[in-house]
Amino acid sequence: MIDLHTHSTASDGSYSPQALVELAASRGLSALALTDHDSISGCDEASRAAASLGLRFIRGVEIEIEFKPGEFHLLGLGFRGSPPCLVEALKDLAARRQDRNRQIIEKMRDEGMDVDWDELVSHSGASLIGRPHIASYLVKKGIVKRLQVAFDKFIGKGRPFFIPKSCIPLAEGIDLIHRSGGLAIVAHPMSLFVSWTRLREFFPAWKEAGIDGVEAWHPTARRGECDKLEALALEHGLKVTAGSDFHGSSRADRKLGITAGDRQIEDRYLEAFSGMET
Repeated sequence: MIDLHTHSTASDGSYSPQALVELAASRGLSALALTDHDSISGCDEASRAAASLGLRFIRGVEIEIEFKPGEFHLLGLGFRGSPPCLVEALKDLAARRQDRNRQIIEKMRDEGMDVDWDELVSHSGASLIGRPHIASYLVKKGIVKRLQVAFDKFIGKGRPFFIPKSCIPLAEGIDLIHRSGGLAIVAHPMSLFVSWTRLREFFPAWKEAGIDGVEAWHPTARRGECDKLEALALEHGLKVTAGSDFHGSSRADRKLGITAGDRQIEDRYLEAFSGMET
């Protein structure tokens, strides 16, 4: 069992990079990728922990790409070390993301809600605030009863306090990941929220643009959808990966090493990294 899509406190997860790796080892995983949003700051810590436990570690990152109507997330997997070009680009993206989340809190305060940025940061314990942290904070404050209600009522797309995140063009994201020595993987394609007809048209276009693979297996998709995505990827010569998108307590429904249909993530998905040092 492996997992190629996870998050730590370096972005919006609830486990530190070391604790995440230790959890993976305790659950019998043989390989793990850390793919924090706009950050690779947890990779060194996770890599050291993995080495001490005999677990294969794959450095990763998750970057949001400009796209409508849904969300387009791009995974960078398998780069080595801390490539300067990637570090600088992510530093800028993280700063813009932090500014956006400050604006969400300010907008709430302007509407009379009892929220405070410093209190949120203290509550989250994270180095980079994300919307899941805001949702958890609203639960703690008693403003909502459940995390999903925070998204549905306040901070989800189209809701009163939603502010779009700064994104980069797909070509820029692919180039950045390739220059860093990694694979550019389309994360959870169902979040694009397009028809199957249009989705099928994306695959040859992605291949031509330089996309290396597709995360065909993700817990937000149905098993039948994942089968279709995997078949389309293989048809167009793209690699296939699978992940849990594990965050810890902020998304308790996602289990480490488990993907769509409560299926364990098999180590065959490591084939995507054949010939690469990770």
